Amino acid sequence: MDTLIFIVTATIAAGTAIVLAALGELVVEKSGVLNLGVEGMMLVGAVASFAATAQSGNALAGIATGMLAGMAMALLFAFLTLTLMANQVACGLALSIFGVGLSAYFGRAYVNIVLPTQQNLAIPALSGIPVVGPMFFNHQPMVYVSWLLVAAVWWFLYRSRLGLKLLAVGESPASAHALGLPVNAIRYGATLFGGAMAGLGGTFLAVMYTPMWVEGMTAGRGWIALALVVFGTWRPVRIVLGAYLFGGITVAQLVVQSRGIEISSQLLSMLPYLATIVVLVFISNDKQRMRLNTPGSLGITFRPSS
Repeated sequence: MDTLIFIVTATIAAGTAIVLAALGELVVEKSGVLNLGVEGMMLVGAVASFAATAQSGNALAGIATGMLAGMAMALLFAFLTLTLMANQVACGLALSIFGVGLSAYFGRAYVNIVLPTQQNLAIPALSGIPVVGPMFFNHQPMVYVSWLLVAAVWWFLYRSRLGLKLLAVGESPASAHALGLPVNAIRYGATLFGGAMAGLGGTFLAVMYTPMWVEGMTAGRGWIALALVVFGTWRPVRIVLGAYLFGGITVAQLVVQSRGIEISSQLLSMLPYLATIVVLVFISNDKQRMRLNTPGSLGITFRPSS
């Protein structure tokens, strides 16, 4: 039972950064914008938040700085693709590569610094429930924040007026523009939100999950977040389940290694990514569901006629 509790709690922690980044990318793609720069935004958010926390000693300052750094990267992408109308795929890939290099350059001064470990927040009464309490109600505060953000994004997309406008823009920007909706303004807002969430995911990794800076510490999580948006067929709850599946496989490889089972460490390291690919192939076979949920104008540049 103790092993089960450890696996579940570790799975949730390992998947939280991906949950945050994928939720942001979900909103971006629902507006019709395809930003492939999530990995770069996460890394820039990670190094910025780590530096701010190390200098100020305040994790809240690190969170704010990480989100602002992610938004700054997203703003650059938005300017290139929405204002200058450059190709979204090319700009997203360039943003990711740029973020990797930028974070490596500014992170050199923080390689040997370790931040204080952030304490878990046990929710009164609920954390005392046998088995379930330690699994779900004794985590770092950012884990609970990620759950609240999942609910908030779901409500925003499917229950709020602004969210419905965003969905309309993502489906048919020309029709939305004809109805008087500010297409590019809505897409700018969605892109900045995606950058803030990617920065927050990087912040969680650097300040709370590991708490140290390591070059390339996201280890492909930004790309996994992109894949999970498709894996979850653009649905918030399914994206969360996919993120925890990735986290669970990551934790499972650690459990296997700790038990002394003789399996190549390289094979174990590739399992989370291999599982993601297999699931994506399986999901892509359901073409009807994919067509139903894919934003109609995803990745297509919109040029207003007036």
